[in-house]
Amino acid sequence: MQNFRNYYEILGVPRDASSDEIKKMYRRLARQYHPDLNPGDKAAEEKFKDIGEAYEVLSDPNKRSQYDQFSRFWQQKGFKGKTPRVKTWNARNGTRSDIDPSQFPDFNSFVETLLGHQRQQAPNGSATSSSYQSNPVRTPETPSQQRSADDFTPGRTKVARTVATTQARRDIEARLTLPLEKAYLGGHERIRLEDGRSLEVDMPAGMITGQRLRLRGQGIGGGDLYLKIQVAPHPFFKLEGADISCQVPVTPSEAVLGGAVEVPTLDGLVKMTVPPGLTHGKRLRLANKGYPTGKGERGDQLVEIQIAIPKNLTAEEKELYEKLRQIESFKPRKNLPV
Repeated sequence: MQNFRNYYEILGVPRDASSDEIKKMYRRLARQYHPDLNPGDKAAEEKFKDIGEAYEVLSDPNKRSQYDQFSRFWQQKGFKGKTPRVKTWNARNGTRSDIDPSQFPDFNSFVETLLGHQRQQAPNGSATSSSYQSNPVRTPETPSQQRSADDFTPGRTKVARTVATTQARRDIEARLTLPLEKAYLGGHERIRLEDGRSLEVDMPAGMITGQRLRLRGQGIGGGDLYLKIQVAPHPFFKLEGADISCQVPVTPSEAVLGGAVEVPTLDGLVKMTVPPGLTHGKRLRLANKGYPTGKGERGDQLVEIQIAIPKNLTAEEKELYEKLRQIESFKPRKNLPV
């Protein structure tokens, strides 16, 4: 059949797929091919439209049944042999009617009828190109005109009229989790909301957990969108108010002799001079290397010393440690209170 589209193949589901399986696959593909995530990609845009059309048919049990009936008889290159007639159910009066598939010149005509696309009459009485109404709203009808959504069979065009609707202005809130480095630096960030929208956000530096960013006009009906910030835990740095704490390992010789030790900070590596005779767990302070306070100041970075004991020694290192043991005067167990 001309222009035939296999909706099951488009969604990547088997013909016996359940409604939940169809919905799950549709959501995954819609996110993958959403125009906001594929700017300028015409192929992705067309794929997104095909996915939407396939889902609209297969998610509706009545439309899916009619599509399945038609697809049994229509072939990619037209009919073979005698044109069959399809039995369809009329939900209004509980009767079945015979529908001749050959009344539709191509697959597009059948789909337009199936989806109830609106056709407007031109002055000379001919139908203009159909325009799809994604969320049709029916106007009140007299009892004789009223029909349910299921009261539709191929061969009759279902016409729906849309009326202007407005959404009440409402503020909404969304959670945004950021790595510590991004929360510290701020700057431009592209975020994607759960409703599929993609926004470019100019974030301030020094954001903290619980802080809210206001995006005007990005809510519902022109309301505002509030992004509630959550700073993700960091594997090395830990926030303590405006201070940042971390643990830095040193060798036994560095702990005994002191000297310059490289310490990571949010601004990069800095050299910190440690005093001789450091003990395990000793805390040293790097001034103004902490987190911004929001008042043009910064906290400090607290560096906790961890004396690391080597496990694998070279022969030369082991020899030197043996000599040190023989000559060292430090006796840590000399004055034990026992």
